[in-house]
Amino acid sequence: MRVFEDYFSELQTDMVAICLEYVENKADEIFIYCSYEPEMYVFDFFYRINGKIVHKHQLNDATKELDSQQNQVYDVSRERQKAALRIGNQNLKLIHKKCEEFNKEMPTEMKLYYNVKQNNLKGKYKYDLVYTNDNELLPDDIFDSWFEEVK
Repeated sequence: MRVFEDYFSELQTDMVAICLEYVENKADEIFIYCSYEPEMYVFDFFYRINGKIVHKHQLNDATKELDSQQNQVYDVSRERQKAALRIGNQNLKLIHKKCEEFNKEMPTEMKLYYNVKQNNLKGKYKYDLVYTNDNELLPDDIFDSWFEEVK
């Protein structure tokens, strides 16, 4: 019989797979930010590629300085970004559904860190409201500050 943890880790693994696919498996590290506060789901991600921390729309900036012949050109079109975000958001909603099904508390924030070479996933979870009680803070602000912190 499957337990909550099976579903939880499976859905997180799927989030990593989406981000890996988006970057065509060519990243060193993936940072995934998930947030859920009443009626609002947020999913976003960024990468470390060639020692550079880059947003999903800046992937090609990370490969510019390399030998131009082996220059990886990533598809960072709006459609592709939206598709990845949509799937990530669906996974987040499924996690919420599983939390309810198994009577578990839904994390308000998940920061997932995936080391591609080591195939190692780590997560940090919060269960307190992060931005709902703050008049000025938005999920994007938290995502951006994590990006800056990692950078």
